[in-house]
Amino acid sequence: MELPQKKYYRQRAHSNPIADHCFEYPAHPDDYNWSILFPKTIEECQKKKQVEFLDVGCGYGGLLVTLSPLFPNNLMLGLEIRVKVSDYVNDRIQALRSQHPDQFQNIAVLRTNAMKYLPNFFHKGQLKKMFFLYPDPHFKKAKHKWRIINKWLLSEYAYVLAEEGIIYTITDVKDLHEWMVKHFVEHPLFERISDEELKSDIIVEKLYESTEEGQKVTRNNGDKYLAVFKRIPDGYNDS
Repeated sequence: MELPQKKYYRQRAHSNPIADHCFEYPAHPDDYNWSILFPKTIEECQKKKQVEFLDVGCGYGGLLVTLSPLFPNNLMLGLEIRVKVSDYVNDRIQALRSQHPDQFQNIAVLRTNAMKYLPNFFHKGQLKKMFFLYPDPHFKKAKHKWRIINKWLLSEYAYVLAEEGIIYTITDVKDLHEWMVKHFVEHPLFERISDEELKSDIIVEKLYESTEEGQKVTRNNGDKYLAVFKRIPDGYNDS
């Protein structure tokens, strides 16, 4: 099975996340059949494994493919709202699985709207890592409400992220970087991880070049702004 060619899957770069797209989603995370996305892994683990890494707005799947062999025991899911782009990632993963039968079984893509349906797919505290790489900056002030990082959505991300879980952000737009940092710093359930601490994180170096967008920024000699945050305890328990 040959790898898909991007020229057959091109789609406009921007999508309105507030619009009513047609999505199917479960009423509860337990209602979703994850074996559709991870057939071999779920079968071998007798349905006990859950998605732990989430790439929100995964684009053409570069980060998933890069991290897959580094974390073979973690299920990783990419979320993408654009139809043709998510089709490309799915075809790419299927081709890689076909070419390398014992690899890439731990990654998958799902077309959905992360701004609306995360709690439908993920339990409280389920995720260990979330990625927001080169998100749409939505430059116009009237469209800032479309940004994937805002104070309301951060509470939702805090819900699905485990304590000590990590959120990685990177962008080539300084204004958006400052916007994201401001909202994370102001949120009571997140704290920024220092540059010194990040030196031991093997994922960080992969964030710069693994995606098509990151490679494009490099070709254009653009700047890249990284900020990483940790989910801190909320002081409450479930009892």
